Amino acid sequence: MANRTIAIGDIHGDYEALVRVLQRLPSMDSKDTLVLLGDYVDRGPGSARVIEFIRNGLPKAMQCKVVALRGNHEDGWLRVASGGWPEFIIPASNGCLATLRSFTGAGFTEGDMPSREELMLMKAGEFFPPDVIDWMNSLPYYYEDDHAIYVHAGLLEKDGKWQHPSETENQTLLLWVRTMRFFEGYRGKRVVCGHTSTDNLPPEMSSFTPEDPLDMWVGENVCVIDTGCGKGGFLTALELPTMRTYESR
Repeated sequence: MANRTIAIGDIHGDYEALVRVLQRLPSMDSKDTLVLLGDYVDRGPGSARVIEFIRNGLPKAMQCKVVALRGNHEDGWLRVASGGWPEFIIPASNGCLATLRSFTGAGFTEGDMPSREELMLMKAGEFFPPDVIDWMNSLPYYYEDDHAIYVHAGLLEKDGKWQHPSETENQTLLLWVRTMRFFEGYRGKRVVCGHTSTDNLPPEMSSFTPEDPLDMWVGENVCVIDTGCGKGGFLTALELPTMRTYESR
C-alpha cells in the first residue's frame, strides 16, 4: 500500500527502543512518510545519539519522507538556551541531567544528582552544540496529510471550537497542552499525538486494548502514542490508514 504514514511517539533518549521499532517497520518508499512526534531528549541515556541519528542517520536509512516535529522537551531546552528556565531543568522527573551527560560523554544512572558544575551547564544549556540548537529551532509544530493531523500534545479550543494548528496564535501551546476535554470531546479530523503518557488516560475510553492501560490510547478522533519510552515504558509506532502498531517491547 502506498501513501502510508507511520507516526512514532515520544522517544525520550531511548536510542535502542527507536532502533528496535524501526527494524520492525515495513519497507517504506518515496510515497510514504515517517513522522516523529517530538521529545527526542531527556530521561533516557541516549539523547545525543537519538538526535544525531534523527538528523543524519534516519534520512539516509529511509527511502520515505521523514518529518521530525518539535516536542515540549525540545521547546523547554530552547527556552533554557535563550535565557534560562530553571523551573524546567531542576525537577529530576524532567530528566535533563541525562541529556547533559549524553552530550558530555559522562555516564548516567537513574537517581544521579548533578554536580555544581553540571547544574551551571544545564541552567544555560551551554553543552548543546550550536547546530543542535539551530536544528531544534527549525522543527515544525505540526504536520498534516490525508490521514491525520500530527502534533506533539494536542489541539486547543477557542470559543467552543477546536482550532486547527494553523489557526492557533501561539503554536507553542500545541506542545504543552494537556486537557481531558481534548481526549474526551474532540471531534474532527483524526489527531495523532504524544506528550501525555497513555497510563494517565482512562483505558475504558480507548478502543484499543482497554485491558492494557500501557498500550496506545485510541479515542473517537484522537490517537495517543506516548507509551512511556525513556521512563520505564516502550516506544510505539502507528501506521495510517491501517491503524497497525509496532512496538519496541
